[in-house]
Formats: sequence, C-alpha cells, structure tokens
Amino acid sequence: MSDEPTAVVRDYYEALRTGDPLEAYFEEDKSTVKFGISEALFGYEEVSEALRSQTETTAEWSVESDHLVVTTHTDAATFADEVTMAWTDTESGERRRFETRWSGSLVHHPSAESSGGPEWLFNTMHVSTADTV
Repeated sequence: MSDEPTAVVRDYYEALRTGDPLEAYFEEDKSTVKFGISEALFGYEEVSEALRSQTETTAEWSVESDHLVVTTHTDAATFADEVTMAWTDTESGERRRFETRWSGSLVHHPSAESSGGPEWLFNTMHVSTADTV
C-alpha cells in the first residue's frame, strides 16, 4: 500500500470496487467517525463492523472519482471528491446508484504499514448525496 494520502484514497476506492476488506484503511481509535449515505458510525469498532457487513452484502461496485482534492500537512491530510458510485445489494438483488460527495481526514501512522495497512488512515469520512434515499 502507498504512503501518500492521495494514493490511499484511490486505493480505498479500488478496494471497494474489488470487494476487499476496508477496515484496514481506518484508524483504530474511538474518535474515528464515518458518515455514509444512510448511516452515522462512531468509533473504530462500529465503523469496522459496518464495513465488514457492507462487503458481505454488496457486489459489483462501480466507483468513479470525479474531482479528488487532497491537502497534506505534516501528520494529517484532508480530502474531498465527487464520486459516482453504484453497487448491487446481494440480499435483494437491487442495483443502487448515487452521485455522492466525499470528504474527510487522514492521519499519519508510519507504523501501520508494518502490519500490512497504509501509513495514512482515515479518521473521518463523510459520504453524502443530494439524491433522495
């Protein structure tokens, strides 16, 4: 995995497309927060549990980044993007598609790479849509 925040965001998108585990991209901390289209998750345990469930119940992801902007500071980074994403709900067979807005922060953890994860980990992630859910 890469040690640059921009590459980590792109790697996350690719992991989403391919159905790979996603929780390794998040900081293992009670301050970790992820807001999805229809969820609010607080703390790494809640985030990782929801991501595992999402991976198990969805397939055929399409993730198209349209305007990724990343700003890197010494030990933190912020990102924002417009993303068209779609997936199939494996339980209902329904295909879902949304024009979304992503934003969040990453924190630098050089020791994380030794465990197979990226050096930069999401501490916050916010995914929203103007669509009616």
